[in-house]
Amino acid sequence: MVVGEMIEERDLVIIGGGPGGYTAAIRAAQLGLSVTLIEKDQLGGICLNQGCIPSKVWAYAARKQSEIPHMKQLGFDMESPKLNLDQLLTYKSNVTEQLRKGVESLCQGNQVEVIQGKATFTSENKMGVENGHQFDIYQFKKAIIATGCTATLPKSFSHNYERVVLSHDIFRLKELPNHLIVYGSDDISLEVAIDYQSFGSQVTLILPDALTLDPSIEKELMRVFKKKKIKVIKGVNGLSIEETDDQVQLEFTDDQGKERLIEGTHLYTSGMRKPNVEELGLARFGVDQIEDGYIVVNHHAQTSNPNIYAIGDVTAEGPALAVKAIKQGKVAAEAIAGGNPEADLTFLPTIIHTTPPIASVGLTETVAKEHGLEYQIGEFSLKANGFAMLSGQKEGLIKVVSDAKTEIILGIHMIGSGAIELSSSFVQLLEMAAKEEDVHFPNYAHPSMNEGLLEAVEALTGHAIHQIDSKKKPHTSDSHTVKIR
Repeated sequence: MVVGEMIEERDLVIIGGGPGGYTAAIRAAQLGLSVTLIEKDQLGGICLNQGCIPSKVWAYAARKQSEIPHMKQLGFDMESPKLNLDQLLTYKSNVTEQLRKGVESLCQGNQVEVIQGKATFTSENKMGVENGHQFDIYQFKKAIIATGCTATLPKSFSHNYERVVLSHDIFRLKELPNHLIVYGSDDISLEVAIDYQSFGSQVTLILPDALTLDPSIEKELMRVFKKKKIKVIKGVNGLSIEETDDQVQLEFTDDQGKERLIEGTHLYTSGMRKPNVEELGLARFGVDQIEDGYIVVNHHAQTSNPNIYAIGDVTAEGPALAVKAIKQGKVAAEAIAGGNPEADLTFLPTIIHTTPPIASVGLTETVAKEHGLEYQIGEFSLKANGFAMLSGQKEGLIKVVSDAKTEIILGIHMIGSGAIELSSSFVQLLEMAAKEEDVHFPNYAHPSMNEGLLEAVEALTGHAIHQIDSKKKPHTSDSHTVKIR
């Protein structure tokens, strides 16, 4: 086709078929809009095909591995099973393929036009789509950018290495590392460390940055790492990397000033994220971006160009999470359809699929102290929960931070079985500005992990039934931290 020979008109064009992009496409179609979705690779994007889903397959397998000792206690005659990595890779491929086909069916069922190709803005209301030797021009009324991010090696990694793998590589390895060095303080790095230790690898976890978890949750996580014999090193200065045919070496100084030399067979790092915007040509069309290229949007996910919206990892606000992309995708579609929605990321949950898993919403005790708030805390150990005991999932705790004067709940943090599922309740409580009494009032199924939330709130006043508590004591930024147990 000759450029300019024909221009096809569309109401809404979405660039990128990841969780944000296809969600926006389906929601817009549900609201009566004519939608075209452009994806240069596979529907589902990095999340479905290389990131979120593959990583959670690994986390799920690791969790099942950890349950084997308890299965023996229950009376099941089980030999010590070993992981068949080829079978796990096949399972991952089957899961991602089924989910991808599901997305394709949803788009088809909602009459979303899906076009494969690489899109570039050619004017404020036109874009070109290249697919092989074909280049088509589309004129649109509105557009949504959902192109995501690409992981790259950190700046301190000066070369490309054979034994250094990023997130899209670690879940495709065809052999288990004998000694895996994990370099990173992000969620996926924590997951990878526990997953591969569960599978039988020796693991060393290097945390170049401080974790942002609540201190009680971090302390429990470090205890879990120690129990699993995962060596944790904090702080990195003067990093140098050398690679041989069969190993990789890291030399650096830790946060205690101690010189370190770590040798492993593989090195994993989540790397740095770079927004996929260079090919779009946005700078010419009034779309504001910050220094690294991330796009600035308002609460409707609308850019500084009123006809162009952006969602997900390419946006400047909030972390690179699928939950953000999905929410922004729905909001953008609804706004384009004439609604007045809002993407409020205040209580975006932090979810980490470690074993045991972690869920965190709202203010940590550290942040409450830094802001000079008068607060109180309640903690409940899952060791005292009946269902945790019978299911062999005793590790972990639930912690609640509340305002000492108003009794409004400021944050809820959990490490332990059921944390992911309970996180939705945590978010709802904070969104409704719930008080302690709002948690006390409902009835809780017994036995269940849900009771742990109730008892963590009861611990705020020293009234948790299944643990001996001290008196309620408010805390301020000037006071010492005294845990209410």
